[in-house]
Amino acid sequence: MFAAVAQPSGSKREIYRELCLQARGLFESERDPICNAANLAALLYNGLGDVNWAGFYFLKGADLVLGPFQGQPACVRIPVGKGVCGTAAQRREAVTVPDVQKFPGHIACDAASRSEVVVPLLKSGRLLGVLDLDSPKLNRFNDEDRSGLETLAELWVESSDHP
Repeated sequence: MFAAVAQPSGSKREIYRELCLQARGLFESERDPICNAANLAALLYNGLGDVNWAGFYFLKGADLVLGPFQGQPACVRIPVGKGVCGTAAQRREAVTVPDVQKFPGHIACDAASRSEVVVPLLKSGRLLGVLDLDSPKLNRFNDEDRSGLETLAELWVESSDHP
């Protein structure tokens, strides 16, 4: 059985390095994308401080549809191009928002969320969905978070079989 460290300590770089090691352990003998997304959402939610939501949205037609997550109930469908998640999906690049109240068209699923980072999930240039993290703290996410989450998103893509 796998046992994750609740909240790794150290610099953000060290924390993400530890989370990557733990994610590799979780994905080692599993290729199902939903199982791996559920475990990664739980790992991030419990392994990062000041996070009140961590989860996935998967591309279905022109919408991002809610996948595995940890946190309060969330918006079920987000059109590509709308909100932070839809913007990251449309641009196919990570979007970090220090203050979601200042993001034009922000979709408020949880009124407690103040900052957000969203990383697209790409396989050979094809958009699969996004990895989304919210925080009740302003300016919670920075370039180190974006980079660490991009690495974890790539690991999820590589470790899972996608249709």
